[in-house]
Amino acid sequence: MALRTAPRVRSGSLPLRTYRTQGRPAAIAGVGVYAPEKVVTNFDLMKTMETSDEWITERTGIRTRHRAEPGTTTFSLAAEAARAALAAAEMDASELDMILVGTSSPDGPFPSVACRVQNELGAPGAVAWDLLAACTGFVYAMSTAEAYIASGRADNVLVIGAEVLTRMLDYSNRGTAVIFGDGAGAAILRPASRGAGFMSWCLGSDGRGFDQVTCGNVPKGAYTAQDTPTPFIDMKGPDVFKFAVDIFIRQAYAVAEEAGVDMDDIDLWVPHQANRRIIEAAARRIGLPMEKVACNIDEYGNTSTASIPLALNDALHEGRVKPGDKVLIAGFGSGLTWGACLLEWE
Repeated sequence: MALRTAPRVRSGSLPLRTYRTQGRPAAIAGVGVYAPEKVVTNFDLMKTMETSDEWITERTGIRTRHRAEPGTTTFSLAAEAARAALAAAEMDASELDMILVGTSSPDGPFPSVACRVQNELGAPGAVAWDLLAACTGFVYAMSTAEAYIASGRADNVLVIGAEVLTRMLDYSNRGTAVIFGDGAGAAILRPASRGAGFMSWCLGSDGRGFDQVTCGNVPKGAYTAQDTPTPFIDMKGPDVFKFAVDIFIRQAYAVAEEAGVDMDDIDLWVPHQANRRIIEAAARRIGLPMEKVACNIDEYGNTSTASIPLALNDALHEGRVKPGDKVLIAGFGSGLTWGACLLEWE
């Protein structure tokens, strides 16, 4: 595994681990999404907390987000997105070899959301498990699926990002309460039918930043008799902003360099939808016009692992992706974690 340092690196930044895909090439064969029917606008939030549409929009770019009704399970959202992805790929669930679910909001410690989805869809015998890499979870799951396909251990893999984050929000904290929404997105990965598919990857983490985005932890990260873990999402906004812009830029250069692709040849960038200001700042420094960026955070807010497939799905339906296009996908999240890939669309 090569260690590469991309251009424009800040001093003290960690080296990035990148690799080029090997073995049997894999491609995305279908994408599907699901969002709860209930839509919460900025004006709705103004009725219950001290905020304004202008304050939220200026700082985040978010205007609406979808909120699941109380009692809604993460696995039910995941299953709906999975059905849509299977339909898009013209595949039956019985053909699946593996189901991977990235989620930060499972319905419980166990059983896994993936096993519930397997049962719901009717995919007997398929390997199924969840993974936790916070908002990077969908990219981590895709990299695992791609590796299994490349090695010949699987042919058809369902990758899902699903979240019910609104049950983890403290509505007295407007810094986080206005950001997150609920939703799910899924993709079918299978062997590429021509010389397309995934080209390169960049994955990593920096546990020194474990306290920048937390849930269910105490501030100092070590429990004492007096400490009570909080069940709510908490975030150090300015620190996360700086990290996110830096890692977005570095990942973009890293995967492009590994694949031997010039940044000008990128046709579409699909970033994790954390904050529109983060996306715009990174795009400017990468040199990508917003016309080449998939951004729908104004409609969905930050849906963590679901945000990338939700944005990719919108881009597909808008006709912004065609065969042969170079698509850059990148995420970052609590941990701190990051992950990116470059693929040629099949």
